[in-house]
Amino acid sequence: MDVQETPLPGIGVRREIILGSGRRVGIVIQRDGQTELIISRVDDPDAVLASIPLSTEEAATLGSLLGGPQLVAQLAEEHSDLPGVSTRQFLITEGTPFAGRLLGDTRLRTRTAASIVAILRNGLVVPSPTPNDIIEPGDLLIVVGTPDGLDAASAILHGS
Repeated sequence: MDVQETPLPGIGVRREIILGSGRRVGIVIQRDGQTELIISRVDDPDAVLASIPLSTEEAATLGSLLGGPQLVAQLAEEHSDLPGVSTRQFLITEGTPFAGRLLGDTRLRTRTAASIVAILRNGLVVPSPTPNDIIEPGDLLIVVGTPDGLDAASAILHGS
């Protein structure tokens, strides 16, 4: 899929994609670092139907949420010939038991036989995180294991 980039003199840059429906969705990154999510009209790409200002944290979390399913699908495809192995994603929010703590504090692999294989943070992938990596609010954890192990991982990560 092509990303169209349009310089906006004195403002910043607009980056957008054209969806299968013809709708344009993108972002405007202003020179001062402000980011806006935009949806343009189908019949007039210069006319914006919606503009939603995003903080840096909100933009990063949205990027992780949008990128997570793609990574999970890729991992699921790679594990398709391994019966009983599944991939799931878990969003860490403020106030969850392990937000701000070391990954090793979860003891997830020992307690559930499920493994955190990646962290999506601020739109970037942290592959093969170590026990010394800190879990931050907004992180999307990609976990691989058995269905029972993934259910147990969910209970541990979300404190239920």
